[in-house]
Amino acid sequence: MIYFVGAGCGAADLITVRGMNLLKSADVIVYAGSLVNPQLLDYASEDCQIFNSATMTLDEVMDVMVKATEEGKNVVRLHTGEPSIYGAVQEQMHVLDERGLAYESCPGVSACFGAAASLNLEYTLPEISQSLIITRMEGRTPVPKKESIESFAAHGASMAIYLSSGMMDELSKRLIEGGYSKDTPAAIVYKASWPDEKKFICTVGTLAETADANGIKNLAVVLVGDVISKSGYALSKLYSADFETGFRKARS
Repeated sequence: MIYFVGAGCGAADLITVRGMNLLKSADVIVYAGSLVNPQLLDYASEDCQIFNSATMTLDEVMDVMVKATEEGKNVVRLHTGEPSIYGAVQEQMHVLDERGLAYESCPGVSACFGAAASLNLEYTLPEISQSLIITRMEGRTPVPKKESIESFAAHGASMAIYLSSGMMDELSKRLIEGGYSKDTPAAIVYKASWPDEKKFICTVGTLAETADANGIKNLAVVLVGDVISKSGYALSKLYSADFETGFRKARS
């Protein structure tokens, strides 16, 4: 059996209990060595075979996983963060479907949620933003034209922007062109939840300046939106005394 497991955003204890147990019972682990915290491999048994996919091609990864599964072994494909977000898992699952091999997914904590925890931030504040847009800017690989930074910026919602911290000047320009003001609050969180995490509050207009001043070139998620100021929002109706729910009568 093959399990696609989300390693979480960094800290070894931010993996799910299910993910930890799958690592403990694995005969073979193929992990994304460029981003996954190697401390997670401490959960593996002494006789577990471990492969670092950072040095492997897709064909090589699949050869290892398919062979081990056909030998009746338990395989964990350990991906950084939450595999459904920029995890390149569908192409692997497609190969397994063609082979008729069973697999399951175990979710993980994505970087934008690790970053929110680091900043004690809520992305969905009433009357400020009720949506979170997770996206990236095109770099060496493209994004669909209808998913440009400008088109998403036009909504004015909370945004978490991945894989773009090496292009801060361009990102800042496009966010402003799309509709955010240069004074819109922003944050840069480098390696959220890792021991060497760094976090900076700035504005859309000062993203590049802040990144340059602090040596941030990669491994950071950029957050944008008025929720970052933690001000001007309405209180939740859920806990309002005059709001009735299935569990509580309204109180005058």
